[in-house]
Amino acid sequence: MNLRQTLTLAALALTASLAHAADILVYKSPTCGCCSAWVEHMQQNGFSVETIERSNMHAVKEQLGVPYNVQSCHTAVVGGYLVEGHVPATQVQRLLRERPAVRGLAVPGMPMGSPGMEGPRKDAYDVVTFQEDGVTGVYSQENR
Repeated sequence: MNLRQTLTLAALALTASLAHAADILVYKSPTCGCCSAWVEHMQQNGFSVETIERSNMHAVKEQLGVPYNVQSCHTAVVGGYLVEGHVPATQVQRLLRERPAVRGLAVPGMPMGSPGMEGPRKDAYDVVTFQEDGVTGVYSQENR
């Protein structure tokens, strides 16, 4: 194989891996309406979403290694990262673009006004990064 063929194959492999980076696998309860609304938010923002419904979300979070202090209702896997709770699509896109050395992003709890939790008010909330050991840092401040 010559250099041109090698570079072409490498470019195709990179393009394929970037295309799959936007695919999200979401674990959620079958009865959770706000989780379904978050999935719709992600789809409306260009993500391809596969949903797996589980009645025991605690077991899913434990298996994936989501620290207790950042847990919320649903858990997603995207581009090698975990996304916990109602994280805005813009911040997931930023995560995939910047690729920081973190385990994932989370919006702990279920703040009103976050994607999937739309309602009569918009509370201020933080999107946090987290590590496997539970250490967090503020990634963005929303609704401020």
